[in-house]
Amino acid sequence: MRIDKAQVAQRFARAHQSYKTHAVVQQQICQQLMAKMQQYIVQQKLSDQPQPCFENVLEIGCGSGNLTDLLLREFQIQQLTLNDLYAEVLHAYLHHPQTTSTQIHGLIGDIEQLDFPQSLDLICSSSALQWVEDFGALLCKANQALKPQGYLCFSTFGPQNLTEIKQLTGQGLHYLSMDALQQQLKQQGFEVLHCSEQLESLSFEHPKQILQHLKATGVTGTAQGQRWNKTTLTEFYRGYEQFSQQHSSQQKSYTLTYHPIYCLARRMP
Repeated sequence: MRIDKAQVAQRFARAHQSYKTHAVVQQQICQQLMAKMQQYIVQQKLSDQPQPCFENVLEIGCGSGNLTDLLLREFQIQQLTLNDLYAEVLHAYLHHPQTTSTQIHGLIGDIEQLDFPQSLDLICSSSALQWVEDFGALLCKANQALKPQGYLCFSTFGPQNLTEIKQLTGQGLHYLSMDALQQQLKQQGFEVLHCSEQLESLSFEHPKQILQHLKATGVTGTAQGQRWNKTTLTEFYRGYEQFSQQHSSQQKSYTLTYHPIYCLARRMP
């Protein structure tokens, strides 16, 4: 499916204020990714300093700053380049820097069309690379931009992500499997340090709340052909009954599935 990046940027910009409140799973994914980075990179990189030091870091799709805040808190970074599709997300970091020891730069636009900063120690991304259309080409650019032994660490989503929505509407991204991600990493000259996946489910009292949740997190950027009216909403609510659960004394709940995949890799020397 061809992704309309302008529409994606518009939807996420519109959801910017509500994202941090509603993107509960994405926040947890950032924390998980950071924990894995600390486990697989920090111990290897610097065992004699309280914080690992990176001279030059690029974050792809920084969004509301969940991962950015963790990077600035957990690592010593000399230069941090923040990328996203729209400039509003960088305002807090470029105009009100949270750290005096890190030089923060903006790189606004579609990362597939932009030149990467060079001589990077670390490229990281959380819950953003599923929007990339040519993942192999992006990995190639990442490999060329990284120093030898530089790290690429990211979370993305797998084929079961938002499966309920895709089954009911036919709308959704084409997600790569964990095996496919590992294969592409190896093909582009990376040593895979870690790959893992999990399923996370959110529960809602009514399918209407699920649509509100997706809108508040900007995910409706994929719904290019979906038009909601009274008839389509009624059909959606009725169809969502197949994904409902009801325990003996509890109110019926409706699930929404997320399928995060975590990959940590290193450029071959």
